[in-house]
Amino acid sequence: MTSDGRRIARAATLVMALFVVSGGLGLAREMVIGAVLGTSADYDAYLFALRIPDILFTLIAGGALASAFIPTFTGYFARNDPQGGWRLASGVINLLLVVLTAAAILAGLAAPFLVRTVLAPGTPPEQQLLISSLMRTMLIAPVLFGVSGVVMGILNARQHFLLPALAPSFLNLSLIGAAWLLIPRIGVRGLALGYVVGALLHLAVQLPGLARVSARYLPVLTLRDPGVREVLRLMAPRVLGLATVQLNLLVNNNVASWLGAGAVSALNYGWLMMRLPQGVFAQAVATAAFPTFADQAARGKRQEMRQTLAATLRTVLFLSLPAAVGLLVLRRPLVALLFERGAFAASSTEAVAWALAFYALGLVGHAGVEIVVRAFYALHDTWTPVWVGGLAMGLNVLLSLTLPAAFGRTGLSPHGGLALANSAATLLEMAGLLLLIRPRLGGLEGRSMAVSLARSGVAAVAMAGVLMGWQALLPHAGPLVVGGGGVLLGGGCYLAAAALAGAEELRTAARLVLRRGRR
Repeated sequence: MTSDGRRIARAATLVMALFVVSGGLGLAREMVIGAVLGTSADYDAYLFALRIPDILFTLIAGGALASAFIPTFTGYFARNDPQGGWRLASGVINLLLVVLTAAAILAGLAAPFLVRTVLAPGTPPEQQLLISSLMRTMLIAPVLFGVSGVVMGILNARQHFLLPALAPSFLNLSLIGAAWLLIPRIGVRGLALGYVVGALLHLAVQLPGLARVSARYLPVLTLRDPGVREVLRLMAPRVLGLATVQLNLLVNNNVASWLGAGAVSALNYGWLMMRLPQGVFAQAVATAAFPTFADQAARGKRQEMRQTLAATLRTVLFLSLPAAVGLLVLRRPLVALLFERGAFAASSTEAVAWALAFYALGLVGHAGVEIVVRAFYALHDTWTPVWVGGLAMGLNVLLSLTLPAAFGRTGLSPHGGLALANSAATLLEMAGLLLLIRPRLGGLEGRSMAVSLARSGVAAVAMAGVLMGWQALLPHAGPLVVGGGGVLLGGGCYLAAAALAGAEELRTAARLVLRRGRR
């Protein structure tokens, strides 16, 4: 293992542990919300209202900014110009505050129109009024998240991952508290307030980290700074790509609003369960790997970057494949185990399990995209992921408009068609990005990748067979036994099968653990 690989592994171990905590809290958040609201029209209203604040943050200050800011910011330090780096960070923060505040005010004024025509046209008028009110409350959050996102980029670029990885946990804790304490008193409006408080905590918890990296703030606001202009230039194509993704989400919301109360909630719970292993494995590793990719690219070390990217992909696919199989096979007992209590009835379990089945099919695609797009960003190529993602999301929109009706005609739950559309498009997006990154790096160690994927696939098939037999042997057992026991049994089976198949990723992980133990 190279020194860069060891550095990524150490950082990924820390970030992964923190993502487990954050993901666990996210799951606990949905469990508390599910017990209070279930798959109800009120929770649908909150999710509809969340869409515009999320779009503002994502397009202006989210992934687009991080993908452009980190390589540019890192470049200043690679050139021994920290003063220029801090000037860039200050200018970006000040510009974000102005733009996000103006955008939030405009969106608040247009809230009723947006809800009636774009977000939720299929909902009753009284629910549309509630959605508008919730949205106006939550529009405070994107401004806070924008500053927090820059702080997160600064800390990650300086190889500090602890506080940025902890930040989402504080958002989840705020929403858990709101669901537990405020919803019984003021209804779903309490959840909107919890979201705003969580955004404030998301920023506050990271501020001490700025002192550790000797950050300096400068009162600059200009578009003439070369660094700021470089960030904006790199952001532009990524914003277009994210706009396509957000368009797809708006289409999904619009279609789901016509499918009856609870459809949006069911999709949200299923999406969360799929995203949990993705966050623990793919996002944690990608977060740790991105600064290394950026540093290798900035120094012209293409061969080392190829090796790092290939090893990172093999590890992520090795971890995400069994997670996808486990979610697919154990979907019903897992949903019942996690959520079926209080307002979350058996009918809600069935609806969420149906969404989860089709989201799980795309887990490997989501995991692969997380890694590969960061390699493109490190190469300062933000256009390729944009047009590939645009084509994939165009297919997603097309399928989203057709699959729900096709599912309904065959007696299947229509909202499952929306989940399947997302998975199919994401798998094709990953395939396209892999094909296009290969010539940029002189290959991707394809033989090793194919062997690794084959071994992981064999182990995953063995795991699926064991889990299906497990459920057949226990037809009347409770979800704790079937779901919880199945997770332990499936994980053990996969590791054993991977070891028998000679999976290198398993041996690498073992060597890392033993090396850390000797230290």
